[in-house]
Amino acid sequence: MTSTTAPAAGQTAFRPFEVHVPEEQLVELRRRLEATRLPSGELVTDRSQGVQLATVQELARYWATDYDWRACEARLNALPQFTTEIDGVEIHFIHVESPHPDALPLIMTHGWPGSVIELLDTVGPLTDPTAHGGTAEDAFHLVLPSLPGYGFSGDPAELGWESGRIARAWAELMRGLGYTRYVAQGGDVGASVTDAMGRQAAEGLLGIHVNLLAGALGLKDRLPAESEQERAAHDALTTFTTDGFGYFLEQSTRPQTIGYSLLDSPVGLASWMLDHDTDSYYKISRAFVDGQPAGNLTRDHIVDNITLYWLTGTGASAARWYWEFGRANAAAHAAGQVPPPVAVPVGFTTFPGEIWAAPRSWVETVYPGLTYFNEAGNGGHFPAWEEPELFAAEVRAAFRPLRNS
Repeated sequence: MTSTTAPAAGQTAFRPFEVHVPEEQLVELRRRLEATRLPSGELVTDRSQGVQLATVQELARYWATDYDWRACEARLNALPQFTTEIDGVEIHFIHVESPHPDALPLIMTHGWPGSVIELLDTVGPLTDPTAHGGTAEDAFHLVLPSLPGYGFSGDPAELGWESGRIARAWAELMRGLGYTRYVAQGGDVGASVTDAMGRQAAEGLLGIHVNLLAGALGLKDRLPAESEQERAAHDALTTFTTDGFGYFLEQSTRPQTIGYSLLDSPVGLASWMLDHDTDSYYKISRAFVDGQPAGNLTRDHIVDNITLYWLTGTGASAARWYWEFGRANAAAHAAGQVPPPVAVPVGFTTFPGEIWAAPRSWVETVYPGLTYFNEAGNGGHFPAWEEPELFAAEVRAAFRPLRNS
């Protein structure tokens, strides 16, 4: 990974960045894959004991023999990438300006176990909508930062990098880029960061759109459960917090412990990243075992993301966000602190395969100022990755009313 630097005096230092992984790192990766020790097979026919052996075997085989990281490198390097220091941390971001001069600036934040790679196929539809079934009036200037401790961003050297601090860093990034009017979007960890941006309401932020109702975790007992849809969402949330919560609990309490395994074994890293949610897991598993990708969740795109974590050595540093999240929430609860309301318009899209597919009543409980809501027909927890065209259409629709505000 390399960057060059030549900022003008008195200006924010944005350094052009390109990815160039030394060949010996790829050779070492293949060596480790070939030396993997696998456990015996699970004793059930589903994922209830964890990531299934057949999925891991085929992923490891494909990764070691058929996969080409250089193709991913070329995809990344075809886009304008930069790094800059914000609040003591080196932040990597992709910045693609639209060919349409009146485009609206948009900062989108990925989650875990994702990265900027999960957002790459939204770049075209969002920045150049006329080439993807939209109109010039729907165009965005797009900023895709890597979260602190993720991907090509630096690893924070001090405590305190929870969602609120990241949100302030993103506001500083947009100011540094000269954007005085902009919107923000996020899912997973990115939904928490984008939520914090909406509550901070930095000058110039016009509105937010999220696709995970992260606030439901702390409001479970106060959310409506009368309709069939509401009861289904409650059941899904309960299942997640009792049977699908392993990665969340470990990373929010002992990120350093799991980090040793994630940085030492590529197959260990891959299996940990795959064991996220039921819908995504089975879609990814089918892509490898049956050769049937769900939308854009192809074998190459999945391994691109895992390889990025491996090559950057960010298994532990990425997990630490969950530790920060847990500590910040516990401290706020102990102090009786209630977060400020979101002070900008909020858009929300529910995707059917989400961990808990939030009904409108839930979203309005968390965001009383909801200005856009839709239930998409396809997609899951990683909609920008899985269904980039559909996702882009939702982002356009959510922010369309704000363009002239």
